[in-house]
Amino acid sequence: MPVESMTDLSTDYQLDLLATGVILLDANLHIQAMNLSAENLMEVSANRAMGSPLEALLDESNEWYPILNQALTDNYPMVRRAIPLTTRTGQERTVDITLSPIAGKVDSRCLLVELNTVDRLQAISRDESEWQAQATLKEIMKGVAHEVKNPLGGIRGAAQLLAGELANPNLQEYTDIIISEVDRLRTLVDRMLGPRERMESEPTNIHEVMEHVRQLIEAEAKGGLNIERDYDPSLPDFLADAGQLTQAVLNLVRNAWQACGDGGVITLRTRVYRQFTVGGNRHKLVCAVQVSDDGPGVPDDLLPRLFLPMVTGNASGTGLGLSIAQRIANQHGGLIQVQSAPGDTCFTLLLPMEI
Repeated sequence: MPVESMTDLSTDYQLDLLATGVILLDANLHIQAMNLSAENLMEVSANRAMGSPLEALLDESNEWYPILNQALTDNYPMVRRAIPLTTRTGQERTVDITLSPIAGKVDSRCLLVELNTVDRLQAISRDESEWQAQATLKEIMKGVAHEVKNPLGGIRGAAQLLAGELANPNLQEYTDIIISEVDRLRTLVDRMLGPRERMESEPTNIHEVMEHVRQLIEAEAKGGLNIERDYDPSLPDFLADAGQLTQAVLNLVRNAWQACGDGGVITLRTRVYRQFTVGGNRHKLVCAVQVSDDGPGVPDDLLPRLFLPMVTGNASGTGLGLSIAQRIANQHGGLIQVQSAPGDTCFTLLLPMEI
């Protein structure tokens, strides 16, 4: 099949909608066509990659050049599982490769390469589990809050009545303690429940949200924190509750500040992901807000429980900030992921941009 016909197929069959990366190579392993998923995987646009040798995009340490040459030489389809792939920018991924030679003479034969990112599929599975766990937790917390807040109201009312009956004014100190502690518990329960259920969606510029949070944190830190910015200017406005997103990002940045401390470095980053799956649902565009810090990292035993209420690695923390941020993300149809290593912890807030 002529290369021109294969290029036309990209439009005819809407290859850009596929989650699978598709690359068309000629007999010399030069790129003739690639879909959007392949662009994301290789971190390069199709226009820029067109005609380039594949080795210009992949680190020379990649193991699969012999496999590509073998498929072309033998003119026979091949499948290889869990092959490491490293881009020229140093991004490491694991992919399943399907190779389909396209008939022709040896020197004019083409090779259709299909790439499925294994670690992305694993991440999607984890995301779905996290989404379901958050939904279950939400229902549990509603039940707990109802059971706790009702008796707290009775205790507070009884303490107020008792205060009015006490002859000795000095004893009111104890009823005041009861009332203040009941109020504290009610506030804690409300915070555990997270943000209000009803969102006030309006066109939102995520960079205005990020800059507002940056200014708040820099004012609190009083020059003791270095905040770097790496924004994608192509991100469009999208429907969201700006107030809730501000709270979510603020919680993430405060968490990063607690981790790296004064003198640390926090990086605020935005990116747009195309044809990206969040919580089991595929979206045309997804906004990725990343908050990175150079702190010591999250302990391995804490990672699976990090977004549960009352879970924290900070002795002075409440363990509610990340839980609330995750709830806000869920209400926007998104979620928060975390990757952590000593010196490099990154929380990624994923927000579908259904325009």
